[in-house]
Amino acid sequence: MIERTTCAVVGGGPAGMVLGLLLARAGVEVTVLEKHGDFLRDFRGDTVHPSTQRLLDELGLGARFAALPQSRLDEIAFPFPDGSRVVVGDLRRLRVAHPYIAMVPQWDLLNLLAEAGADEPTFTLRMNAEVTELVREDGRVRGARYRTTDGERHELRADLTVAADGRWSIAREQVGLRPKEFPVPIDTWWFRLPRGPEDPPALTPVMTDRRFVLVIPREGFLQVAYLAAKGGDARIRARGVEWFRREIAECVPWLADRVDALASMDEVKHLDVRLNRLDRWHVDGLLCIGDAAHAMSPIGGVGINLAVQDAVAAATLLAEPLRRGQVTPEVLAKVRRRRLLPTVAVQTLQRILHRVVMKPIIDGRRRTPPKPVVALMRTIPAASFVPAYLVGVGPRPEHAPGFARRAAVTS
Repeated sequence: MIERTTCAVVGGGPAGMVLGLLLARAGVEVTVLEKHGDFLRDFRGDTVHPSTQRLLDELGLGARFAALPQSRLDEIAFPFPDGSRVVVGDLRRLRVAHPYIAMVPQWDLLNLLAEAGADEPTFTLRMNAEVTELVREDGRVRGARYRTTDGERHELRADLTVAADGRWSIAREQVGLRPKEFPVPIDTWWFRLPRGPEDPPALTPVMTDRRFVLVIPREGFLQVAYLAAKGGDARIRARGVEWFRREIAECVPWLADRVDALASMDEVKHLDVRLNRLDRWHVDGLLCIGDAAHAMSPIGGVGINLAVQDAVAAATLLAEPLRRGQVTPEVLAKVRRRRLLPTVAVQTLQRILHRVVMKPIIDGRRRTPPKPVVALMRTIPAASFVPAYLVGVGPRPEHAPGFARRAAVTS
C-alpha cells in the first residue's frame, strides 16, 4: 500500500510529536510514524524544563500540561556527611514563568501532544508503525516503508522525511550518517523506590566510592539513577538483586529501609550512555533532529529539552518551504546551523562534567564535588543561577512560531 504525505516524521518521541504538531498548525500535511502501540515506556526522559513549559504556554497547552500529575524540582543540591548541603543550581533564581523542572511521565506529555495534533486536520499519527527502510530514488530520500503489527507493509511517500527516532536511529543509519562519539566514563541504571514523607524534596546527587547515585523525587515515588563505570551491566546483573540492594543502601543510607521494594533486576533498566554528534544533519530529502542528530548524556537531564528545541527550529525554518514544495538541501542545512551552537555548548559542558566530576568519582579519586565549586556556591549563593540557567533554559531557547500559537486551552 502506497500512501502520500508532505512530511513524514520517523519516531513519536518529544521531538517528533512537537515537530508534527507545529507543522500541522502551519497547514503542512504531516504523518508521524511511531513503532509502539502506546507511549508507555518507563525511564524515558521525564524532565520538562522551564523553556519547554514556556513553549507549551505559547502553544496554548500550558494549563492542560499543568493539570497533569507531576512533581517539581526547583534546586539541585549536594548533601555532605555532616548533614550540610550546598545548592549548585537554584532554578528559583530564574526570571521565567516556570522556575522549576516539571517531572512528568513522558507518556502523559506525548499523549497531550497527540491530542493537540488530533485537532489539526493535516496531522496524522500512526501507532504500531515500525519503519524498516527509507524510500530512495534518484539519490534522494522520498519517504519510508513501515510495517504494522498485523504484518502489513506500507510505503509512505513524502517530500521530506525527518529522523526523530533516537540515538539508534534506523533512518540515520540507512543513509550512512555516522555520529562522532565522545568518550563517556559512565552508564546509568534506573529504578523506582517508594517515597517517604521525610525524603529530601530536591534533586539529590550522592557521591560515594566509585559510584554516583541521583535521587529524584517524583509524584508518589523516588526515581533513582545509579551511575557506575561504563560497560558494567553484565557484571552488575550477575551479582543479583540482593547485592544491588546492599549497594544502594551503602551509597544512600536513608534508602536502606526501602530497597527491598526492588523485587528483581528486571526492575532495573540499563542506559548505555552515549554522547555524540553528527557533522551533517541531513541528506537530500532527510533531516535528523534530537538524539538522532546528537545523543546527550543524562547529566543535567537536558536531552529532551534540546530535542524539543530542535523540533521548534525545524518547524520555524521548514514550514514555508514545505508549503511551497521547495525543501532543498540548502534549506535543511539551516536547521543545523541554527541549532549547532546550543548543541555544542551543552555537550561541551557535559564533557567537562564527565572529566572533572564523574571520572574522578568512578576512578575512586573523589567522593565530593570539586572544592572550588563548593566554595563558590557557599560564598556566593547567587552563582547557582548559572547552572540553573544552563540546565533549565539553555543557550538559544526557541519560541513557538506565530503560526503555531494558540490561546490557552483548559480542556
